[in-house]
Amino acid sequence: MTTNITPDPAAIVPGTVLPEWRVRPTNLQLFRFSAVTWNAHRIHYDQEYARVEGYPNVLVQSHLHGAFLAEALVAWLGQDLLFRELSWRNKHYAVPGDELTVSGTVVAVEREAGEHVFEIDLAEHNQGGTLCAPGRAVVVTGGARR
Repeated sequence: MTTNITPDPAAIVPGTVLPEWRVRPTNLQLFRFSAVTWNAHRIHYDQEYARVEGYPNVLVQSHLHGAFLAEALVAWLGQDLLFRELSWRNKHYAVPGDELTVSGTVVAVEREAGEHVFEIDLAEHNQGGTLCAPGRAVVVTGGARR
């Protein structure tokens, strides 16, 4: 995973492109994510079952794609961050060993009372360039973040 790359929030303007953030999911990560989310669907832990369904391996869970988008934002903007909105669509599957790259572009910025509110378009692609999960986030840094 990519390390923290926090910029100065005051320097972020619409059109700012986030540095790419990468992750390579593992079988163990998928198993653990299923355990903590009580997701018992076999397609996430049983390779033979996933193959019967037509996939090359077990699949990254839908919500784990969202977690990767959120983790990329935290790596970029720091842990002192409040999510007002996070949405995504799963458009293509990912499997353990895929290198997933999250990218994003700031599309709107609001500043008031020491807070910085950023609207960010996100995209998660696999190593072949296939879009796995487009998304959007509204996040707040600084201030009281009520």
